[in-house]
Formats: sequence, C-alpha cells, structure tokens
Amino acid sequence: MKGKKQTRVLVGMSGGVDSSTVAALLKSQGFEVVGITVTSIKITDDCKVENNNSGCCNYQSIIDASDIAEQLGIEHHILDLSDVFKEKIINNFVEEYLNGRTPNPCALCNPLIKWGEILKKADEYDCQYYATGHYARLVFDKNRNRYYIKMAKDKIKDQSYFLWGLSQDQLKRTLFPLGDYTKSQVREIAKSFGLKVYNKYESQEICFVPSNNYRDVIKKYNNNNEIFKEGNIIFRGVVIGKHNGYVNYTIGQRRGLGISYHQPLYVKKIIPQTNTIEVDIEECISSKTLYASNINLMKYNDLKKGEEFIVKIRYKDKGSKAICKILETGKLQVDFFEPKKAVTPGQSVVLYEDEDLVAGGIIDVSE
Repeated sequence: MKGKKQTRVLVGMSGGVDSSTVAALLKSQGFEVVGITVTSIKITDDCKVENNNSGCCNYQSIIDASDIAEQLGIEHHILDLSDVFKEKIINNFVEEYLNGRTPNPCALCNPLIKWGEILKKADEYDCQYYATGHYARLVFDKNRNRYYIKMAKDKIKDQSYFLWGLSQDQLKRTLFPLGDYTKSQVREIAKSFGLKVYNKYESQEICFVPSNNYRDVIKKYNNNNEIFKEGNIIFRGVVIGKHNGYVNYTIGQRRGLGISYHQPLYVKKIIPQTNTIEVDIEECISSKTLYASNINLMKYNDLKKGEEFIVKIRYKDKGSKAICKILETGKLQVDFFEPKKAVTPGQSVVLYEDEDLVAGGIIDVSE
C-alpha cells in the first residue's frame, strides 16, 4: 500500500440509508470519498421492472446510490460482479442445498466478494481504506498485533455474526463508521445530511433471492429435477409420510411437513443419497457437540487448549456457553454446556468472548 493516500476511502454504497450515511459521515470528517455499488446479478430490462425495489439486482438501489453520490459530490462507480458472484456464491448456495445442508451466503460473500473483490478496486482507485455500512466495531490489539471485530453498540442490528470470515489483511483496511450508533441515530444523521433515503425501507432478503424463496434459486441454477422427487419421511425407523423433495426442508423445520403425531415433529436429518427426511420430537433434535471447518481465527492466534466462549449457530441466536478448541485436523470442536437445538450443517458457528468476535467457521456435523 506504499504511496497511497491515507485519507482516501472507498465506500460500498448499496443505495440504502446505512451506506449512504457512511459516505456522508466520512466526507464530513475530511476523507476523500469514492463510492462503489456492486451488482451481483446482471441488470436486464426484466430486473428493472420486476425487481425495482427489492432483492435480485435491486435496480432502484443502484439509482439511489448514484443519486446520493451526486448529491455528496463524490466519485461513484458501478461494478458488475455477476459472473464471479455466480461462481463463488450462487453455485455454492445451490450445491450446499443439494448436499442436504443449509448455506449462509452472506458469511461467504463478505470475505470473497464484498472485501475480496472490492479491495482490488480500492487499489485501482488509489484508496487506502474500505468502509461499509455494517453494524460492527473494529479493534486493534497492539499486544497481539491483531485486528478483531467487536459487536456493534446496537445489539439488535449487530452484524458481526456475518463477518467472521474476514482476514487480518482485509480488516486492517476496513472502517465501520456505524458501529457506535443505533439504527435510529443513523436515520437521524441521514436526515440531517438531507439524504433522501433517510427513511428508506430496509429489505431482509438475501440479495439474489428476491422472492425470499431459496427454492426458486435452486430451480433456476440446477437442472436436476430429481431433487424435487417425492421421498420418505421417517420417524425412528418407520415411514410416516412423504415429502416433495429433500431440498425443500431444513434442520429444525416444523411447519409444512404434512404429517400428524401427538407431539410436534421437527426435521432432524436430511439424507440426499436416499432422498429421505428424518424427523423427531423437539427433545431429540438437540446436540451437545458440533464440528466445523473453514475456520478463521480472529482475536487469537490459536485455540488449541479448549476454552469457554459464547457460541452462536445462527444470526438471531442468543448464544450458548461452550468449550471450544481447534483439533489437530484443523477442525473446530464445540462442546455445549447444554444441548443445542437444531444445529444445522452449512450454517456459520461464531465464537464470542463478551462482545469480541473470536473465531468462526462452517458447521459440518453435530452429535
């Protein structure tokens, strides 16, 4: 990074209130701001009409980002990453479901796309830093010479769970200007800057799943209709019903099973090889131990001894106490103090020490 301007920052602008406020804040603080808006799906005429306000290409958000950049008087670029996004994110998303797992595309997209690809553009645009509208805080530990992420002030909006995969090289160039603000404060700041998006609706959808129905994505990018073929639903070795394709189900699912029993039944296991769904009562879909791969250590250099942390296995998880350690195989072993319900292969497992993000990985199996 030698020779780069220390005050020049690339801001990821989605057209929403958070990233727009980041651009305005940084400019007001004296940074030379450059905006960049990424399209993950190719823009077509259909996208402009059908997906004008949510999901997919979100054509309107590109327009909003451009308008905000013009209002702020900053340089703005639109980057089409649809090909690399399909290769690295969508293909993985579909493949995980085909393998009976439930992926977490946002956790994968952050290190590979939102940082991995965009930091290349930061170099091209002569920007030392990259800033986003994520609700998280960045800390530098001088003693360990390591960067790590801390939960945001706004615990409801905190997005640290999705950021476990960021590397030290990525973190050292990152700015999280919203980490010390609540969402309501951010809207007020946006309003004070006169940003038209200050009260804009906030979509909760995955960007390439506009209908919020992941099955549509699988059908679009996979030609194997066998995955939607009818199969058996098994309860403790006995067939008690039929399902309409194993990819339609996720671990812990209760609704939509189409079976009756004197107690509620939940999906316990998905077996693609036999097109089988195993179900059980709530008390029997919990696990004491999980194993995860693709581990990224953030706060510490290693976790070989086995230490107590708070562990989350999904975004809205309140977290549970567990003993965690890295095995000689490189996998993470998590032993919960109390059985954990619906541990789902493919999802992210994230370790916290108080508010500090310690490490994360992708769940492989539980027992």
